[in-house]
Amino acid sequence: MSHHSSLLDSNSNRRVRPPKNKIGTGAKHDSAISHVMGTATYVDDIKKPQDTLHLAIGKSAHAHARIVSMDLSAVKTADGVVDVITFADIPAKTDIGPVFDGDPLMVDQITEYVGQTLFAVVATSHRAAKKSTLKAIVEYEPLAAILSVEEALKQSQFVRPSHFMSRGDAATALEESSTRIAGHIHMLGQEHFYLEGQVSYVVPCDDGGLEVYTSSQHPSEVQQLVAEVVDLPFHAVTAVVRRMGGGFGGKETQAAAWSCLCGIVAKRHNVPVSMRLDRQDDMVVTGKRHEFANRYEVGVNDEGQVLGVDMQLSGLCGYSPDLSDAIVDRAMFHCDNAYYYPAAQIAGHRCKTHTVSNTAYRGFGGPQGLLTAEYMMDHIAYTLGKDPLQVRLANLYKEGQSTHYGQPIEHFDLATIMQTLADDNDYDKRRQKIIEANKKAEDEGSDKRYGLALTPVKFGISFTVQHLNQAGALVHIYTDGTIQINHGGTEMGQGLYVKIAQIVANEFEVDLDTVKVTATRTDKVPNTSPTAASSGTDINGKAAQNACITVKDRLVEFAAEHFKVGAEDITFARNHVHISDKETLTFSEFVQLAYQQRVSLSATGYYKTPKIFYDRSKAWGRPFFYFALGASCAEVEVDILTGEYTVLRCDILHDVGQSINPDIDIGQIEGGFVQGMGWLTAEELIWDKKGRLASDGPANYKIPTAHDLPKQWSVKLFDRKNEEQTIYNSKAVGEPPFMLAASVWCAINNAVASVGSYQKNPELTMPATPEAVLKAVMHLQGEKWEVSGGMDAETVESLTPVDDKCDIDDDRVQPQQVSHSEEVDVPTTKGKLTDEQSEAIKKPNVSTARGPAHSE
Repeated sequence: MSHHSSLLDSNSNRRVRPPKNKIGTGAKHDSAISHVMGTATYVDDIKKPQDTLHLAIGKSAHAHARIVSMDLSAVKTADGVVDVITFADIPAKTDIGPVFDGDPLMVDQITEYVGQTLFAVVATSHRAAKKSTLKAIVEYEPLAAILSVEEALKQSQFVRPSHFMSRGDAATALEESSTRIAGHIHMLGQEHFYLEGQVSYVVPCDDGGLEVYTSSQHPSEVQQLVAEVVDLPFHAVTAVVRRMGGGFGGKETQAAAWSCLCGIVAKRHNVPVSMRLDRQDDMVVTGKRHEFANRYEVGVNDEGQVLGVDMQLSGLCGYSPDLSDAIVDRAMFHCDNAYYYPAAQIAGHRCKTHTVSNTAYRGFGGPQGLLTAEYMMDHIAYTLGKDPLQVRLANLYKEGQSTHYGQPIEHFDLATIMQTLADDNDYDKRRQKIIEANKKAEDEGSDKRYGLALTPVKFGISFTVQHLNQAGALVHIYTDGTIQINHGGTEMGQGLYVKIAQIVANEFEVDLDTVKVTATRTDKVPNTSPTAASSGTDINGKAAQNACITVKDRLVEFAAEHFKVGAEDITFARNHVHISDKETLTFSEFVQLAYQQRVSLSATGYYKTPKIFYDRSKAWGRPFFYFALGASCAEVEVDILTGEYTVLRCDILHDVGQSINPDIDIGQIEGGFVQGMGWLTAEELIWDKKGRLASDGPANYKIPTAHDLPKQWSVKLFDRKNEEQTIYNSKAVGEPPFMLAASVWCAINNAVASVGSYQKNPELTMPATPEAVLKAVMHLQGEKWEVSGGMDAETVESLTPVDDKCDIDDDRVQPQQVSHSEEVDVPTTKGKLTDEQSEAIKKPNVSTARGPAHSE
């Protein structure tokens, strides 16, 4: 039997043209059309049977407290409620910590952050479950809570032991330096804000097992934790991930809890169970990017070259370890960014606080280390009266040097990238023009200042935990010549699936539309690593290639014997197989022939990253296979009267090696840059004095929009193959571009520094909100950040109680008047106030609109 799909191009057409969408071409995302049409199926879109139950959680109201009593009687009798489960109802393992214990699935006696799960309600609808949680009566005994890095350091409260890296004698280097500079930088966390929230759907199987549909970057971890919680062997649980509506690290470990709760109820009631977190709940109960409070002391010579560094990195980890050990480690690995520290002493602290446990986020601690280095470079430049770019170039690593943790610097083209970017964008001329414009603005009393910065990125690619650097794949060739590939990576919008498909198509020299990548499943490829650390294409692509080579070698061996030719006489090209000069078969005909001769058309593939190792006891090794490199040049305009700013221009040159898909790579660079810009400029997490998250929704937590993009924006790829043997000599592109946004923050810092004639490093925090910018400007002007003396203080105090019963930190949230603020008459807006399509609004066309979620 043979079959050729009418969906595919004819063989006669395929014979006379190269295969479509091989590597190096800009093939569109495999789900691009379904994304635009709204037909892509996510976990909560799966049609569910009528007897599906729904979960919602009851949350702790205190950051740190003992549960005295919990009356759930009203919850159990609420409309639609079927069951209520608590800690005592967990069948087996109660702790779901991904690496170290410390993450109980539900509270037993002590609650350690606001929003921690006290109980779960099982109801006939999501709405009923959600409403009933409010009927719980919980009595607490409040306990002292630690809510800041400073307080944790003061009390020596850590979720894991501190770690140290050192090289040379940093103390002596500092003492002998002609100039010593000390500084500190505080950077807040960041909400992941994936468009699809945390969600899970679990279906009981007829053999007693469970099938788990999860929005997770780590299906194998979900499989294993669900199995342990419900007391099943791993093989009885299958985790399935077709796609996620964004992840960014927030679904690496913190997607597991919801699947575990669903698994418990599915086993308990033997019916399908669904759970999704509403946006506000999601923001409150899931971890963020780690907030860091970092300090440094650096010794430099008269040229601004670093001689010695003493640096302390302190991450706010939350109440449990989660992945904080590795995250703070990576901050320590990247606290040099691209700069050579001849002598260094680096300390990393994992601070315990009574807040939700912070977790993985794009960059995984690297951005917090890198930005400390960039701020320090600015500090050196302004202290010595130099251009920040010259200080950066003077301190760049050189080939043959090594990092402060022992990794050799190889294939290091960052100086070339930076100089190319500077030359292509007339950096020197623009710098001089900006200095003159700022001087003129100062002389004329203008409030406009301009800033320019060019910053590099050096980001290590590999999991720093060695055993995670492995991947598997499974390839099937069907008798019509189509190919199916399954691998351990997950698709969260980053284009991993289409890249893997391109790799498979390239190996067999066939069109991309003959290859299909199927949902990630733990019953097809077991023991998968998370899709994280920018390694998705590197390791899964290599595993897929390995599987293809196994099948291809098998086919070549068969053809050589069958046609009595040498193996070297058999070539795959243009969707055909050429047997010397004897015969040419279409790929589908050749596969059909091999099947008839009983040749296996399926194979597994495997890959493990070579060269890497790290001895943590010595803080020495080669934790990264290679470094991804890039540079960004940003220009901004800042209003020093209001603190508002505009990104006028940004130019990026980024190294992705030999690109597998340039369009996908450029899209990732653009997306990562904007997300990084959000972290550094707009996204401000605000907590009250009792540990409650005040910025808990899109109304009070601002992610970047299209209006925040640079007015002039260019992204180019650096044309160079990776010297390491990665898949087709490409380089990872997931996380490194996030840190290109450092150029925007440093450009704002540069504009603010002009207020002090570039002689002092501004005290600018991260994110550089307009308020933070204004505060830094006022500090340089010698003004205090406090309420104006002309203000009616009694009126303010009457409106704002001082006993803190409002639970809000007044110093952070209350609007502050500044000495130069004044009232202005807003002019009346001119224009039409009526809608020209009023009839369409009265009778909207809803024929194509999607109905309510299936779980309602």
